[in-house]
Amino acid sequence: MPAAIDFFFDFSSPYAYIANEWIDALAARHGRPVRRHAILLGVAFQAAESTSAPRAGLAPSPPPEGVRNLGAAQRFLVSPVSHPVKREYTLLDFERSARFERVPYRQPAPFPIATQNAARVFWWLHDTQGPDAAAAWSRAGMRAYFTRGVPLSEPAALKALVAETGLDAEAAQDAWGDPVWKHRLKQANDDALAVGVFGAPFFIIDGEPFWGNDRKPQIERRLADGRI
Repeated sequence: MPAAIDFFFDFSSPYAYIANEWIDALAARHGRPVRRHAILLGVAFQAAESTSAPRAGLAPSPPPEGVRNLGAAQRFLVSPVSHPVKREYTLLDFERSARFERVPYRQPAPFPIATQNAARVFWWLHDTQGPDAAAAWSRAGMRAYFTRGVPLSEPAALKALVAETGLDAEAAQDAWGDPVWKHRLKQANDDALAVGVFGAPFFIIDGEPFWGNDRKPQIERRLADGRI
């Protein structure tokens, strides 16, 4: 069987949302399966030693559980839209990139948000119902946030979305609070860092890394020709 494309994403990343909409079709054109990994960008940013500080009036997303130094976590979890010089361009590019891929998009507020519970639901589904169920949840979760503004960081909204998708909402709520799935997400973050992931979307194809939604043409060439 051809090697899978490893696809790392955070539920709060606009570019990961867009990539999540095209990666399966692209992979299928080249006979490749996709192996998804839900991670937390804040952990990746921290590992990459980002030192950007939050700007006035733009709060960073809350740190994931397990981050001990709250001040450091806030620095690492800051979004590009928190920088005035980058904000307008970044917001424009989110929408433009979605239009280019013909993907529906509405800038959510608040943004960014903490996504550890949505990610734990992903891993709970992945390990108990299989990768297809987890992939379907990744699409449902990101579409809800980036087209309807459903706040995945709020337990009540997340639980309602789980029910809307036809899943067991009570079981999902139990899962995202269960130490087993908290540890599963932590392990996924650790595994991602171990292979060099520092952002999202991030792809690894036959050991070669690609970072960003805009790497799509290079990924296509790499899959078609075996090299770039």
